[in-house]
Amino acid sequence: MPHADHMRKELRLGVDFGRVINDGASHPGGDDTVFLSGTFEDAMRTPAMPGAFETLARLTELFDGKVWIVSKAGERIENRTRQWLDYNGFWTATGISPANARFCRKRPEKAVHCKRLGITHFIDDRQDVLRHLRDTVEHLYLFGRQRSQPPEWVVPTLTWADVETAVTEGISAEPRQRATRRSRKAGTRTLRRA
Repeated sequence: MPHADHMRKELRLGVDFGRVINDGASHPGGDDTVFLSGTFEDAMRTPAMPGAFETLARLTELFDGKVWIVSKAGERIENRTRQWLDYNGFWTATGISPANARFCRKRPEKAVHCKRLGITHFIDDRQDVLRHLRDTVEHLYLFGRQRSQPPEWVVPTLTWADVETAVTEGISAEPRQRATRRSRKAGTRTLRRA
């Protein structure tokens, strides 16, 4: 019999990298050109999104370390992304394990990673990516400014403060399962209500 604390679905967070963690669009022109095709030094100096590291540190604690970066990138940009994360002290600042970075070559493949990892919450700046995750991930957060009205099946989040509020409020609102008579006989207890 499973313990009562396993009766609630294990929370797992997935996060995109570009324009979610890394603010590649912060330079004049507003695109990822410096990160994608600039020099190594320029790419490493590309700033993080305001509040990303601090918020991810708190969410990593909330998700008990079960947080993954899931990003679409070719081999060169995958390497540059890993270098940026190392160079900027991301792993230490957030508590996310370097082993928890997943890359795919096409955006729809993010759904494959999310399914394998059991991701329950995902943050991305692209509505088309989140559309691919609709049948796989229960809680979808559309990050940053958008050109069009977001659909009703995503939670729009302009900033990392908005992400933290939406995720924590969503988790606290989720119903908790009570232990069954059978699990109580097996020696497990009901979960306390928050």
